[in-house]
Amino acid sequence: MADIYREAVESIINGDRAAAEEVARRALDQGIAPGEIMANGFVKGIQEVGELFESGELFLPELMMSADAMAGATAVTNAALVGAAAAAKGRIVIGTVQGDVHDIGKAIVIAYLKANGYEVTDLGRDVPAASFIARAKEEHADVIGMSALLTTTMEEQRKVIRTVRDEGLPYKTVVGGAPCTQRWADQIGADAYAEDASDGVKKIDALLGE
Repeated sequence: MADIYREAVESIINGDRAAAEEVARRALDQGIAPGEIMANGFVKGIQEVGELFESGELFLPELMMSADAMAGATAVTNAALVGAAAAAKGRIVIGTVQGDVHDIGKAIVIAYLKANGYEVTDLGRDVPAASFIARAKEEHADVIGMSALLTTTMEEQRKVIRTVRDEGLPYKTVVGGAPCTQRWADQIGADAYAEDASDGVKKIDALLGE
């Protein structure tokens, strides 16, 4: 099993979508649960990619290829969960706030959420506050997740939360990203702060009573 997990990691680092999809199918055929191959393989791969990108050992074109490979693997594992779609634990819209184009951390969070039975709509990056609200309404979301990787964009999280509160909307709000802290979440009135992808799943499980 360790071998297939390593293959999953390498397919993401190499930015090879076809290989990632093939590894995902093979893992499922071997009886490995979608969440297991995601958590122990593909997610570890995208985490390594993030570290390589941050250290300057990997550049934007390779990062985009790795993100595409991750999308392919996620599509295969999600298809295996289709039978359980009706029993999805909740609906989440998630994006990187306006002014911020960092994407890799959000991709990891989305992979974890999907692997743990959540229906996730990825709003992308540089998302205006109004778009978070509009899509949450459109998707009948339970949770709005906001990532900010710059101290200069953190205020965008506050804007979304203020709108949710002022309009009396039913959405739970979760914030995350390198400069965010529990203190910040408390200050802006977020329902939860997610330290990382795994913590995000736990916090959302708790918010939705799972």
